[in-house]
Amino acid sequence: MSIELLFGLVTFAFVSSLTPGPNNLMLMASGANFGFRRTVPHMLGVSIGAGLMFALIGLGLGQVFDTYPASRVVLTAASSCYLLYLAWKIANAAPPKGAEAEGKPLTFLQAAAFQWVNPKAWWMGTHAVTTFAPEGAAWLAAVLVAAVFAAVNLPTITVWITIGTQIKRLLGRPRLLRAFNWSMAALLVATLVPVVFPDWFA
Repeated sequence: MSIELLFGLVTFAFVSSLTPGPNNLMLMASGANFGFRRTVPHMLGVSIGAGLMFALIGLGLGQVFDTYPASRVVLTAASSCYLLYLAWKIANAAPPKGAEAEGKPLTFLQAAAFQWVNPKAWWMGTHAVTTFAPEGAAWLAAVLVAAVFAAVNLPTITVWITIGTQIKRLLGRPRLLRAFNWSMAALLVATLVPVVFPDWFA
């Protein structure tokens, strides 16, 4: 990989990892409700799960949408249902007064599996592979792009968990934390709008 491609990939990985999206909203909510340490498996699942998906996209998985257009509809439906479920979990995570947070943070495997129904992750993976993969052996290029992206993504998304843990200190009252969780749930649902209604953003 040339220096130019590497710099472009690192920049793209940093910016796309830092900007708001389903993963970052959930990480921030998890940090606010469960703390940094308990959110670490979730964070690792995001980075490693996305890296694996990107590698498989580079090996040809992304062409499934072109070959079977109906698969895009299936992905949209699955994404919508699962995001609504996660939004409900976030909205109801705030504890009653004097109690621990209800529910549990996402596990490593749950977070990794979520990448497969995350529209932003599919867009990021497709763009990264088609734009920055060096010419040559397809498998090597795919693995290289995936590895660089995961290496940049992992420290970048810790910012969102840290923001969440700081918010928890400010939202000491359960009612305020519940209001925060409902706000995060609403924002998570809002990320579905460009997925379900793409013509609105054309």
